[in-house]
Amino acid sequence: MSGILEGKRVLITGVLMESSIAFHAAKLAQEQGAEIILTAFPRPTLTERIAKKLPKPTKVIELDVSNDEHLARLADLVAEELGGLDGVVHSIGFAPQDALGGNFLNTPFESVATAMHVSAFSLKSLTMACLPLMQNGGSVVGLTFDAQYAWPQYDWMGPAKAALEATSRYMARDLGKQNIRCNLISAGPIGSMAAKSIPGFSDLAAVWDSRSPLEWDLKDPEPAGRGIVALLSDWFPKTTGEIIHVDGGLHAIGA
Repeated sequence: MSGILEGKRVLITGVLMESSIAFHAAKLAQEQGAEIILTAFPRPTLTERIAKKLPKPTKVIELDVSNDEHLARLADLVAEELGGLDGVVHSIGFAPQDALGGNFLNTPFESVATAMHVSAFSLKSLTMACLPLMQNGGSVVGLTFDAQYAWPQYDWMGPAKAALEATSRYMARDLGKQNIRCNLISAGPIGSMAAKSIPGFSDLAAVWDSRSPLEWDLKDPEPAGRGIVALLSDWFPKTTGEIIHVDGGLHAIGA
């Protein structure tokens, strides 16, 4: 029996460690029949080492989503490898240290602008860079952390994720006529490299210990990876502009 991504070609960003949600999305995508290509920044060599743990070899392209030259060359580099694309996974987020960890009221705009550019605007710029390769439609899937709430220590990454969620909805509106779906997975906290960059991450993660209806494991990125693969597949043909929660159900619980 073939996998749900059989014949699909997918670009995946954000594979930094084996504990990354993006790594598990890449692994599951290959297991489900997809051909994939990875992008990485600022250390492509790190991603190349991690990529060796995937079921099949895959090419890694250096891509800084805030660099217009990198974006301009992306389609040609991907086309050389895969010919075209059926899916894009946006697993990119960054905020300077002074935009995190309880410094919300004192963060300078320059740091806020960086967080917004890399974490939110890049969903649009990455998708537009890949658009020439998606002639037959496709699926764009991003990763958010529920922006309905103000989380401990998360500070300006919260508004950046809110901007990401709004960007996804507007992209769904404008790309639907090209049969391109744009959705997000809202994942619970995972002990990834990104999490380690957030001061006081343990305070944020502790919320899941007391409020999540389903037991949540900080060391298990696979559920979120499965959600990404499902949205990349043809099993959600008319779903766009959606946010699917893979968070143990915490989003539904008031207290």
